[in-house]
Amino acid sequence: MTTEPQRPDIARDLLDRESTAREYRSKLARAELSEAEAAMGRHIDHANAQILRRVMADHGWPGKSLVGEEAAEAAWQIVLHADHLPDFQRLALRTMATAVERGEAAIQQWAHLHDRANINSGHRQIYGTQYRYGPAGIESLPIHEPEHLDARRASVGLPPFSAALADVQRRHGNREPESGQAQDEDAMPELAAVA
Repeated sequence: MTTEPQRPDIARDLLDRESTAREYRSKLARAELSEAEAAMGRHIDHANAQILRRVMADHGWPGKSLVGEEAAEAAWQIVLHADHLPDFQRLALRTMATAVERGEAAIQQWAHLHDRANINSGHRQIYGTQYRYGPAGIESLPIHEPEHLDARRASVGLPPFSAALADVQRRHGNREPESGQAQDEDAMPELAAVA
């Protein structure tokens, strides 16, 4: 049985915003945007982050009860792509941790955000969820204590790293990016939910 979210207005706004941003990221990944269009996309990510910041100030993390599962995932996607605002990502990480404890957010999404915030702050990732295109194709970004990685992944319900990496490489044919720029898994729209 699905319950109606407490704030369907916020849910619709988050879903619309993430849909627009996803379309932009998809075109960016396929190198289909002009420089001006790419700049507009960065503006979209920034505006989305500011809206989400206001929602969080008023309601905390927009979890399942407040906005429903789809819009909660849209909020997660918005914060993942706010790479230009690492302080905001860390704030969202703390807010989301509370939501995870209350059953309002998925711990796997929190783990992705944790890794993203670490990478954007110049630290190694903990859960091995962030990738980029390297000289040999898809590769993981640096991992803290890789010998304990699978245990940490299991603690948050993620599959073993080798299976996740193989899936990412299979889905992307382990091809090199067209633009030659490094990207992480969440910057590539079809990899957003892969861990």
